[in-house]
Amino acid sequence: MTTLSGKTALVTGASRGIGRAGALALAKAGAQVLVHYGRGAAEAEAVVREIRAAGGRADAVATDLAAPDGAHKLAAQVRRIVGDRLDILVANAGISKTARLEDTTVEDFDTLFAVNVRAPFFLVQQLLPILGSGGSVVLLSSLAAHAAVGALAAYAASKGALDTLVRHFALILGERGIRVNAVAPGIVETGISNFTKTEAGRDAALGMQALKRLAQPDDIAGVIAFLASDEARWITGDTIRVDGGSKL
Repeated sequence: MTTLSGKTALVTGASRGIGRAGALALAKAGAQVLVHYGRGAAEAEAVVREIRAAGGRADAVATDLAAPDGAHKLAAQVRRIVGDRLDILVANAGISKTARLEDTTVEDFDTLFAVNVRAPFFLVQQLLPILGSGGSVVLLSSLAAHAAVGALAAYAASKGALDTLVRHFALILGERGIRVNAVAPGIVETGISNFTKTEAGRDAALGMQALKRLAQPDDIAGVIAFLASDEARWITGDTIRVDGGSKL
């Protein structure tokens, strides 16, 4: 059984969706969890209350990761709370933008890369002093990084960049005993996949999957907790597809 007792963890974008489920899974396994949010303070505080009600330890931390210094500010908050040791970083916060190539603006493109790529990059950099041997970094990739899915070219490029960072980070941090992996979900029934609320959208999603149901955040959270644990101690530099057999 996965156990993270005595571990400290930061989950970005943890007020809802996959981030929320990941934070709850890490806390259930025994970790102290910092629940990051950019917006949605009430939702983040609800996650903290749920963890505490179950006997766990949690705090909410707020930072706008789209800002140039967002990762730096978040790292400073984390260090004030956990001190000199962070064991688990789950860089889940991300945004999506559905747009045809001809309709994608420079602002859209830059914001996607700011949140989805720049923030995780500098968050790892800024947390290095407190990420020690045995630590685990989990980035959130996507099915869109390795399969053409809808009008998501800029978003897919940002997730493809994360897959590249996984390999480089794993090599760089391996000497420190820190593992770096990514989880690549397919279509998950969250706010970011509103199209699944229509019958046509659900049919389209199910049509590309071997398993014929829509994924829930908990389906992804268990893999995040596994990668954060010692059970995954010999896995690094990899992107794990958790997509129900999508686009086979």
